[in-house]
Amino acid sequence: MTATSPLIGADFVDLTDLYSKRIRQLVKSEDPSLAEGVYVHWRGPAYETPAEINMLRTVGADLVGMSTVPEAIAAHALGAEVLGISLVTNAAAGVTGEKLSHTEVMEAGQAAAGRMGELLAKVLKQL
Repeated sequence: MTATSPLIGADFVDLTDLYSKRIRQLVKSEDPSLAEGVYVHWRGPAYETPAEINMLRTVGADLVGMSTVPEAIAAHALGAEVLGISLVTNAAAGVTGEKLSHTEVMEAGQAAAGRMGELLAKVLKQL
């Protein structure tokens, strides 16, 4: 979900099946603990405010981030089979009562890099 498009011009791309059901099922078979949900693209570069997070929850957001959606739209427009997979590195603003720290976000990403790399390697071997 995003309010902007990376495409320029009159390309109206149908996003009904943006993310490949086949690849999503493949990923789920490799790691059944992974959840699916609604990812909202937020432009950044600032983290979201607690008020914005509350608004996004109201419209059904499960995750909010500054990447993935523009790239997915562009790839889909070119006919690619697309998978969106997110590595959650922090709770949203206002959820824990703690201030967000970009250093902690980077550390969480680095800590999970091995697991993410292993998952992607397994999935890519099957494509």
